[in-house]
Amino acid sequence: MSRLVRGGSTNAMPAVSVVVPAYNAAAFIEATVRSVLIQSWSDFEIIVVDDKSTDDTLAIVERIAAGDPRVRVLALPVNHGAPAAPRNFGVKVARGEWLAFLDADDLWHPRKLETQMAALAKSHADMCSTRMRDFITEEDIRTESLPAEPRISRVTFTQQLVKYRTPTSSIVIRTELLRRLPFNEDISYKAREDTDCFIRVHEYMPFSVKVMHTLVYYRQQANQISGNKLTMVRRHFAMLRKYRSRAGRGLGAMAYVYTTTHFLGAIYLRWMRGIL
Repeated sequence: MSRLVRGGSTNAMPAVSVVVPAYNAAAFIEATVRSVLIQSWSDFEIIVVDDKSTDDTLAIVERIAAGDPRVRVLALPVNHGAPAAPRNFGVKVARGEWLAFLDADDLWHPRKLETQMAALAKSHADMCSTRMRDFITEEDIRTESLPAEPRISRVTFTQQLVKYRTPTSSIVIRTELLRRLPFNEDISYKAREDTDCFIRVHEYMPFSVKVMHTLVYYRQQANQISGNKLTMVRRHFAMLRKYRSRAGRGLGAMAYVYTTTHFLGAIYLRWMRGIL
C-alpha cells in the first residue's frame, strides 16, 4: 500500500493536479518541481509519486514539501519498473478538476499552465498539449517569449495514429478522463504506455488542442528508456498491434503503416530542428 509522506491541506481543491512520477531522480527532481512552483498560474497541487527510489529522491521532495503545502509526496512500497503505475496512483489521489503530467527530469516554461488553461477555456476542449524541445544542460534552454494570442491547433484521433503529437510532460487533461482511461501498467507497454493512453483518450473527444509554442523542455540522457530507437520502433508497433478501438476493432495492417509514419515524422522533425 502506498503512503502519503507529506501533503498540503486536505480541504484544498486546486484547479490542476500535477503528477510527477519519480525513480532515482535525485539529480534533477528539485529543478523539475521548482519549474512548477514558479508557474504564473498558481492554482495547482504537485503530487510527486516516488517509485521506491534507492537514492535521495524522496528526501529531496520531502524537504521541498515541508516548505510548500502545494507539494504532496506519495511513497510507493515497491518499484514498478515503469512510470505507468506511479502516474495512475497520482491520478487516484488528485484533487484537481484537471491533471497535468511532468516527468521527473523535464522542465516547464514559467507560463505553461497559464497558457494552457486559457487555451482550454477558449476552445472548450478536454485536453491540451504543447510543443517540446530537447536539452542536455539547463544552460541550453532559451525560454520562448509568448505572444498575446498564442497559436493553437487541433489534434484528432487519426492524427495521433499517424504521428503522436502530445508529449506527456506537456499535457493538461480532465481528471475524469484519466480515471476512466488509465495508463496500461503491463510492463510490455513500458515507454509506450503514455502513447497508448493518449491515443485512446482521443476516441472519447472530437479533438484536443495543442499550443504551438515550446512550453516543455525534455532532458536528454544516455540511459533514457527512449534512447534505443530500434527498441522504440518495436514497442510502438507492438502497442499498435494490440490496440483495440472502443468498438473492439484492431488496426490490422494499419499498425505497420502508422508505425512507419510515426517514426518518419519524428525523423523529419528532428532534421528540421537541426537546420533551423
